[in-house]
Amino acid sequence: MRSFRTEVENPIVEQDIIALEAKIREFQGGSLDEEKFRSLRLARGIYGQRQPGVQMIRIKLPYGKVSSQQLRRICDVSEEYSTGRLHITTRQDIQIHYVDINRTPELWAQLEQDDITIREACGNTVRNVTASETAGIDVNEPFDVSPYAHALFQYFLRNPISQEMGRKFKVSFSSSDEDTGLSYMHDLGFIAKIENGVRGFKVLLGGGLGSQPRHADLIYPFLAADRIIPLMEGVVRVFDRFGERKSRAKARMKFLLKDIGLDGFKQLLEEEQLAIPFQAYPIDADAYPKVNIAENNAQEVNITDQKAFEKWKSTNLVPQKQQGYVAIGIKVLLGDFYIDKARQLADLVEKYAAGEIRLSLRQNILIPYVKESLVPFFYQELEKLGFAEVGYNKALDITACPGTDTCNLGIASSTGIADELERVIKAEYPHYMDNPDVVIKISGCMNACGQHNMANIGFQGMSVRTKDKLVAPALQVLLGGGNFGNGNGRFADKVIKIPSKRGPEALRSILDDYDANGNGKSFVDYYEEKGQMYFYDFLKPLSDVDNLAASDFIDWGASEKYEQAIGVGECAGVVIDLIATLLFDSEEKIETAKLNLEEGKWAASIYHSYSSMVNTAKALLTAENTKVNTHISIIKDFDELFVASGKFNLDQSFEKMVLQLKRNEPTEAFAKSYLQDAEKFLLNVEAYRKLELTNV
Repeated sequence: MRSFRTEVENPIVEQDIIALEAKIREFQGGSLDEEKFRSLRLARGIYGQRQPGVQMIRIKLPYGKVSSQQLRRICDVSEEYSTGRLHITTRQDIQIHYVDINRTPELWAQLEQDDITIREACGNTVRNVTASETAGIDVNEPFDVSPYAHALFQYFLRNPISQEMGRKFKVSFSSSDEDTGLSYMHDLGFIAKIENGVRGFKVLLGGGLGSQPRHADLIYPFLAADRIIPLMEGVVRVFDRFGERKSRAKARMKFLLKDIGLDGFKQLLEEEQLAIPFQAYPIDADAYPKVNIAENNAQEVNITDQKAFEKWKSTNLVPQKQQGYVAIGIKVLLGDFYIDKARQLADLVEKYAAGEIRLSLRQNILIPYVKESLVPFFYQELEKLGFAEVGYNKALDITACPGTDTCNLGIASSTGIADELERVIKAEYPHYMDNPDVVIKISGCMNACGQHNMANIGFQGMSVRTKDKLVAPALQVLLGGGNFGNGNGRFADKVIKIPSKRGPEALRSILDDYDANGNGKSFVDYYEEKGQMYFYDFLKPLSDVDNLAASDFIDWGASEKYEQAIGVGECAGVVIDLIATLLFDSEEKIETAKLNLEEGKWAASIYHSYSSMVNTAKALLTAENTKVNTHISIIKDFDELFVASGKFNLDQSFEKMVLQLKRNEPTEAFAKSYLQDAEKFLLNVEAYRKLELTNV
């Protein structure tokens, strides 16, 4: 490995990269616990693949905005460290695959030269902040949400309150009441509003997908823009302290809301207010970088197939509020494209548009600020790149996660079946190529990275077992999901499970019936009218597994017999003293708190001291085989098992000592005294643990 001290200008980023390099060495040398290393690398966008020995790197691109220079940098990195294939995710990130973990610090350093990060792209952190890809050009938007999404992204990047939560936290911004940011399925969703001349947002809390989707609650019908960051800080603090940590299946915000209710959550939120460093956090939208549109004019072009051109214009042009301009939608099959095309696209938009692209939640690309006079030229150039396929954001535009191609959790192929379904629609249902109403999404497992359970027609990868105990790839068919706008939506119902190879026949049956009986209704209204059992009845013959052919045991895109194989994480190959690891981690948190104190970052120092105390208590509770599901349970159980019992002496209750951070403003004086409490507590626990081991 190399040192990157001279390659990265930002000293904070430089230290982060150097620390990653050191942790990789510690892990490979056997001195760093596997779970701790997994948490650390995930928080730096490094995700284990299904294939052993290589990693997927997720590049974090706030609200999907990518400049031409950034896109070229990503291409250079992919060419050097990966396979040259870029994958757009449903959260507006770009993923690259098959990366050697030893090269990740170097890769990260290269990206940072163009202000691109992988920090907190995975793991139990605040994930990429997403937004409507039309933000700034949306004909219906009250204002551009981009500056607000960007400010929120910057505020929470490396923020100590959101580094080691029980699970991930997802945020979205919608530019208008169409809610194209899908606020209702996010931990926090913001929809742009203006009231009495004040910019603000409708705010939704606690939505999510997965095996148990939940519609978000309305927490504020309107919240002024300068309050959104303080609100989110409070929400994250509550989630960090009260959210589940042991059972991953129950560790999302939606389950906390389900358990304590919205009123209970608001009460906990109120108790955090004193600790939040800002009660208002103004965001200077006027300081956001202005759009720089190229003045170049292209030569006249001769469109040979005028009919194809007109069809493309009818499905791939997006109106723009700036007069004289349109945006061009590029349908990217399954979100996958290669760096040769990406580089040419970067050059094209730099020379003839605004030097940027937007990645969409449907794994596509939008080019804003194209002069109307240049549309024929862009069509010609995009056609050369294979980027002029019709059907942007239409029924033909199927969303799918990577599934069993690379994901550890994939159960069945999602990309293979998506490819086949697009072929079926093109060949047999051409009238759906420009239908924006039917949304089809596919996930390779229940985790819903392909967002299948909010689609009109969704498929989830599963497996099915025959009477002879043979296992075949299968699909759960879900129907009736939809986005109604302004924070309202409906999740799809699970209708029936069928062998994967019958997926195309299921789609045919559904579309045939919709054509015959939809009577002009939207797909969601048609589904509501007919009801779940109506679809179950006519799809039921496809679920029969008594008559499977040999081909049914081979998944889409595969050539060998299917085997259900859900991947697992890497093995450290050594046995680690978990208690010692936790205490060592507490020492690191103390050192970070001291550094923050020296830098005048009182709130950050306080939170690192808090994390150290909770982590230290967790170490002793773990030694007693006590559940450590939430921070608040750790605090209360330590009091009960150690303080109240007389095993461990404290001048006050542990709860009172730790939760001082809720009762004090984040001042320098409090940060110093709180750090002293954390240091003293750690020293006493280490002494207690040493004595305990001596007496064993």
